[in-house]
Amino acid sequence: MQELTHRSRKLNEFLRARISPEHFVGLQLTAGLIALGVALVLFSVIAVSVATGNDLTQLDTRINVWLHVHSTKQFTHLFRLTSKLHSNLVVAAVTLAISAYFWFKHLRYWFMMFTAAVFGGMLLNVVLKNLFVRPRPHFDDSIRVLTTFSFPSGHTMLASVFYGALCAFAVSRLRGWMLRAASILLAIFMVALVGFGRMYLGVHYLSDVLGAMAEGLAWLSVCFLTVGLIREQQKHR
Repeated sequence: MQELTHRSRKLNEFLRARISPEHFVGLQLTAGLIALGVALVLFSVIAVSVATGNDLTQLDTRINVWLHVHSTKQFTHLFRLTSKLHSNLVVAAVTLAISAYFWFKHLRYWFMMFTAAVFGGMLLNVVLKNLFVRPRPHFDDSIRVLTTFSFPSGHTMLASVFYGALCAFAVSRLRGWMLRAASILLAIFMVALVGFGRMYLGVHYLSDVLGAMAEGLAWLSVCFLTVGLIREQQKHR
């Protein structure tokens, strides 16, 4: 009985330590691992659907056809602009500017996290596109025609890691749950806007966008956990 009580106390201490917000190996590490696990499961499910051509890919086609039929000039211009603002070149330039700010403000771990998330995410997406080699949607009167592969969406992936990293930085600096919640909602909105825009322009399927979001969350979690553990080790030295 005494041994059982001792083990129960040890388990309670371990669980409390895992949800403690005071240290990285507490709540931050736990949240990062949960986010990584969920993202990997979601990406795997979507990737299998794309590879096997199940019901999700049929839904892809129906959504794309509906959006193409109901497209308007105003929304087409809006989402063309949105896509241009989230191209590799523009996001890379903005990332370099923000990274320079982190460096000169001596926020070296945020510099590492932000640059690894964005530029590493770009490379990861290229690898996955060439792994799945999924053709893009095609219409006789397409709004835009691209010859690169479709899955996962590069624009959505970039938006996910870019706004996700900025959101993490904002949440770490802001005080008050309302401001933090607003930052999270704004990041989610921007990622969704970019993803929907790519579908609206007929250059990506829904599964491309959802897969890119899961990919982005997984890669962001990896960067967050890696840099966090490095920082924790530096503290103990």
